[in-house]
This record gives sequence, C-alpha cells and structure tokens, in this order.
Amino acid sequence: MTLAVLSLGSNLGDRLAHLRAAVTSLHDVLLVASGVYETPPWGDPDQPWYLNAALLVAGPTASPRDWLDRARAAEEAAGRVRDPGRRYGPRSLDVDVVAVWDEDGEPVLSQDPELTLPHPRAHERAFVLRPWIDIQPYGRLPGHGWLTDLMSAEPVATDVMDLRPRPDLRIESD
Repeated sequence: MTLAVLSLGSNLGDRLAHLRAAVTSLHDVLLVASGVYETPPWGDPDQPWYLNAALLVAGPTASPRDWLDRARAAEEAAGRVRDPGRRYGPRSLDVDVVAVWDEDGEPVLSQDPELTLPHPRAHERAFVLRPWIDIQPYGRLPGHGWLTDLMSAEPVATDVMDLRPRPDLRIESD
C-alpha cells in the first residue's frame, strides 16, 4: 500500500465546492482530510485568496504516477485551465502530490520533471505545511525534516501569520 499527501487549493469560482469535489473524487482512497485555511496567493499577488487543505490518501497498488493522474483528473473535473504565462496564477483547483511513501513506508524520491518527489517547494509554503500538520502532526517532509520545524523557519514563519483557519468550512461529508 502506498501513502500520499495531496495539497488542495482553489481561488476561482466556488472554492469550497471545488475542494469538496476533489475529496469526493478521492473518497475510495481517503484516510483523512485537514481543516480548511484561507491563504493569500503565493508567487503572484494579483489574484483572489485561496482556500487550501491537505489529504492523506492510501492505495493498495497506487504508484506515484497514479496519484498524479488522480490529481489531474480532479483538476480537469473542476475546469482547471493552465495559463503558461502565469505559473502561479489563479485556478479553479490545484491538486499537488506533495509526498509519497512506498509499501515499506520509505519515501519515494523522483526527479521526473512531471512529478518531482517530494514536491520541490513544499518546504517553503505555509499553505501546504499547515494543513498537512492537521493530518500528520508528527509528519516529516522527506529531505527537509519535521513539519513543525519547517513551520517555524523562514520563509514559512512569516507566511504563517497570514493563514486564516476556517473552522466554519468542511470539505468532508458528515
């Protein structure tokens, strides 16, 4: 069984509905979903704020490529359109494969340009790390260390101040 952490984000359209649709599309492999956080845009400030969350998923035969395919299918279902001129531009849904562990619990490392594992910028992003702590309080980002340590180091420590927990929003069905 492989285990993966997926990061979800949406800042166009019905942001919460896009996150919920992603959760629904992954219901068969979902172990736990984080709380929802409202966060400022990263890398391209001229856009609406995001809703972000993280999922812990597990699949008996899922490869890292399978996780990427599921992530892209969720994005496509949400009408995601990639603008090559705005790498960090607005999106209906973004689903990133942050980290994957194999059936022995070992982190999967990949330098494939289409799926670099762990995600090459996850350690710099409060909007990835904070929701991940909800689902794995003692989690470690392979090659970077404990999530809690990463949260207290720059540049993440400054960005944490802008995250807004949204306990009024849920992405899992009751």
